[in-house]
Amino acid sequence: MKRILPAAIITAILGGLIAYAAPITPDEMSRSEKRSVVQALAEMLNANYVFPEKAEKASNEILKSLDEGEYDDIKDGSEFSKKLHSQVNAVLDDAHFRVRHSNAVLPVREARSEPSPEEIEAFEKQTTRRNAAVEKVELLPGNIGYMEMRGFAKAAAAKRPVQAAMSFLEDTDAFILDLRRNGGGDPECVQLVCSYFFEADKSVHLNSIYNRPKDETKEYWTLPELEGERYTDKPVYVLTSKRTGSAAEECSYNLKHLDRATIVGSSTWGGANPGGTFRLNDHINVFIPTGRAINPITKTNWEGVGVIPDVVVDPSEALVKAQQLALAELIKATDDEAWSKRLESYLARLDS
Repeated sequence: MKRILPAAIITAILGGLIAYAAPITPDEMSRSEKRSVVQALAEMLNANYVFPEKAEKASNEILKSLDEGEYDDIKDGSEFSKKLHSQVNAVLDDAHFRVRHSNAVLPVREARSEPSPEEIEAFEKQTTRRNAAVEKVELLPGNIGYMEMRGFAKAAAAKRPVQAAMSFLEDTDAFILDLRRNGGGDPECVQLVCSYFFEADKSVHLNSIYNRPKDETKEYWTLPELEGERYTDKPVYVLTSKRTGSAAEECSYNLKHLDRATIVGSSTWGGANPGGTFRLNDHINVFIPTGRAINPITKTNWEGVGVIPDVVVDPSEALVKAQQLALAELIKATDDEAWSKRLESYLARLDS
């Protein structure tokens, strides 16, 4: 004869089983999970961070904290990530380094440092939807060209919209490149954009990037061939802010030290060590700087200090200031009296 359990008992048993079988939520980290993350982070730092001595010191710090139980009372994944970030970057002092926590499960990768096919597909879709970060192209009063870029997408994706923008503005008399909201991106896209401002028949060394894992230095020179006309022998102004970061800083730094542009705005973010994202577990990844920029003129870069503008103004006023500078320059350069008066009227309007 079968024994039938009361419904209340069945419910209690099922509830207990469900509670027992429920996976640990992303915000409740076990000791073994934390150990795995710390060990993986130490391994990734030692193998990849651009300055090995700092990597070893930072790794020893977090491994020591792990052994001494410093993380035992931390259960929240986000709090744990912030703790690791704070500890490691106290040693590295690197603008690019970042430990991040995600409530959603991160895409699985074959290798920690290589994006998954899903990540690549999502990135490419986003790039297309954003027009490769070429945000705005405009003809301003006085025949001044204006282009705002919100990022530096992969060069292959940016090639068409950048060429279209440069073709639209090729007959202007001055050019304003707005990087105030540009957080960076691909150095090859920087190479592409910068190349438009130099002659085709003379190769110019823009920047070099040393890569520690490969132990090699890659040089970036102006491209000998571009689609569309180049923008040479005309004044160029680059707008910057504290939000101008990484590759956008490189673009500004390149043009500044090659005397090809006047930088207008505030000092930039201060991150000159590029790298990549490494997956540590299902919910935590880390951006590790694997390289460093080396400018061929200064022999250094903008890490920690940013790009110092030639004309310091509040970023909110940088566009107007650049227009004023451009109009003043164009007034000096023209021998067309009627056009000069028109330019003066534009300048007076801005001044007021």
